[in-house]
Amino acid sequence: MSSTEPDNSLMATEGGAQAAAGQPQQVPVNLYETEQAIVLVAPLPGVMADDIAVTVDGRTVHLAADLRTKAVKDYLLHEWHYGPYERTVEVPDGFGGPAEATFANGQLALRIERGEGGERRSVEVTRH
Repeated sequence: MSSTEPDNSLMATEGGAQAAAGQPQQVPVNLYETEQAIVLVAPLPGVMADDIAVTVDGRTVHLAADLRTKAVKDYLLHEWHYGPYERTVEVPDGFGGPAEATFANGQLALRIERGEGGERRSVEVTRH
């Protein structure tokens, strides 16, 4: 096996196989509710805030992130990959208010306030 080729036996997850094929990985998320909003947190290692796209369309949230450059290395062991990443999540009814997205320490945090919504909108990601 060439050291630049991924060891698929070590990349048993779907995300690892997708990344090895150059396809977006489905990023895991945590979703929790506060008194005023719902908060979605997603790890996005290896990307910059400017490379993240967040769209809210009714109850559907879509996240996408690309890498500026691929890190081609002569790996001795290659078990995981940096993005690209993608994920679509349905949020509960009643969370259609204003939204804000921040990116810090490799994690995206999206906060959607309670309220009526429904219109499709992009959410600017700010870096903290």
